Amino acid sequence: MAESRKVTRSVIYLHKILPIFLLPVGISLLLLLAGLCLRRRAVIWMGVAVLWLSSTPIVSHLAIRIAEGWAERRLAADASPSNAIVVLSEGRDIAPGKAAVSEWRDADRFFGGVELFTAGKAPLLVFTGGAAPWEHSATLEGDILADYATALGVPARQIAKTSRAENTEQEARAVSTLLHRLLASSRWREGPLRVLLVTSAFHMPRARTQFERAGFSVTPFPVDFQGPPDGTVPGLGLLPSAAALRQTEMAMREGYGRLYYFLVR
Repeated sequence: MAESRKVTRSVIYLHKILPIFLLPVGISLLLLLAGLCLRRRAVIWMGVAVLWLSSTPIVSHLAIRIAEGWAERRLAADASPSNAIVVLSEGRDIAPGKAAVSEWRDADRFFGGVELFTAGKAPLLVFTGGAAPWEHSATLEGDILADYATALGVPARQIAKTSRAENTEQEARAVSTLLHRLLASSRWREGPLRVLLVTSAFHMPRARTQFERAGFSVTPFPVDFQGPPDGTVPGLGLLPSAAALRQTEMAMREGYGRLYYFLVR
């Protein structure tokens, strides 16, 4: 069992680290180094072109909207009632200082889940225990978010937290284990349990697939949209920027994540 966990942990590390060399910055650096070593200007210019195009809003906006599946933000009041609301972990950062305060990366997933609960769309609000493989002693994200939800008035008896999960597949399995324990078995015999799944729009297609494989009937509630609200690209869409490069890499990383899950299944 211990050996199996080591293999799983190694695969997760590779899954998170290898794409770095297949993203625009990594690809550009490899091309530039290859061009310098081979003394080929064409290869150097290829590296420059990859970095420049990936850094333009016209490319990044298209890439992120494709990753989001052209989804749109909906109101919680319009969501379908379900057995549970599941909020996937986003990731948090530890601020400098002795207090080691855990800070948000983005709060949209959390507030989307609370919004659905407040609208009465499910009797149970579930947070996943997200943690990176290298964060062995960090407090699980689900524990932190559960405290926030309680402070906002969500009854503690209607909040549930999963065990530690280091990727989307583990989150789906952990939620399945948790809900099988908490909810009456008769509900499962009636058919797949209905969950409102809350995660970032670009992450939703991959997350939905994993939860459906875990036996759930999924109603997606995407949040944290990255693309422009009206679908238009600003007039300076061909000028590179760090923000555009980040969006392009986000979309590509998500694409590699989907490919990984497709290949291992």
